[in-house]
Amino acid sequence: MNNQITYSDLILLNEDILTNAHELIDCGADKIELMMDGHAWNDMEDIFEVLAEELRKLPVDFSVHPPAWDINLTSENKAVRKTAFDEYKKAIEFAGMIGAKHVVIHPGFCFSPVFDKKQAQQRSAAYIKQLCDIAKPLDVHLAVENVGYQGSALFSEEEFGHFLDEIDDTAGYLIDIGHAQLDNWNIPKVIHTVKGRLLGLHIHDNFGEADEHLPIGKGKINWDDILDALNDIHPDCELILEYAPGTPLEHLRHGKAFLKQKHIVG
Repeated sequence: MNNQITYSDLILLNEDILTNAHELIDCGADKIELMMDGHAWNDMEDIFEVLAEELRKLPVDFSVHPPAWDINLTSENKAVRKTAFDEYKKAIEFAGMIGAKHVVIHPGFCFSPVFDKKQAQQRSAAYIKQLCDIAKPLDVHLAVENVGYQGSALFSEEEFGHFLDEIDDTAGYLIDIGHAQLDNWNIPKVIHTVKGRLLGLHIHDNFGEADEHLPIGKGKINWDDILDALNDIHPDCELILEYAPGTPLEHLRHGKAFLKQKHIVG
């Protein structure tokens, strides 16, 4: 088992990118997931080269989370789908520039029961296959995340576990624990189902009503069962602490210590 604890800079959303990285390093980060949302990323193409050079100087590794707000790879609007694909493509290329091992991919949302989820799943698969072709030569993996709740998720628990069966292994799974909780999934079962292609987990808590991104133990998620499942399968994956903006940084240290105490980190 070779799990690495990663800090998402979602916790510092809308602040300067390099300043965020230094603050997280000071808080004990070994790896940082860069969230490409907020005004600091508005002119991302113009800053990529200089930013990548500065990030490569830092004593941490990176993963990349493309823009998440207002992005839908399976939108019923073709222009929105194209924009989402283009933003993911940019994120993958940037990941290659900084040696990031994975880029998070939101496979899409279905916001109205009027629309066909099977068609949305097919669109998502087609786009992800194209993104694999971009990512593979860069040695970047695509971490496909379970997103959506209260009816907007593309996949049931079972569908998600088999979504990548016909897709190149450049793509793997990222289980977002908070989202799975909101959809009433059996999280330990999902971990076992996707264990052969599990790239990471987004770790945060909630009370089952909203996507609160609380620190571990501040909601009602049963962490013992989840961590037991991880210890059972001995995965080589990232454990990404993805806490809400404004959460005190000390909670990252506490979360890291908790995971180490549970012997999840090898």
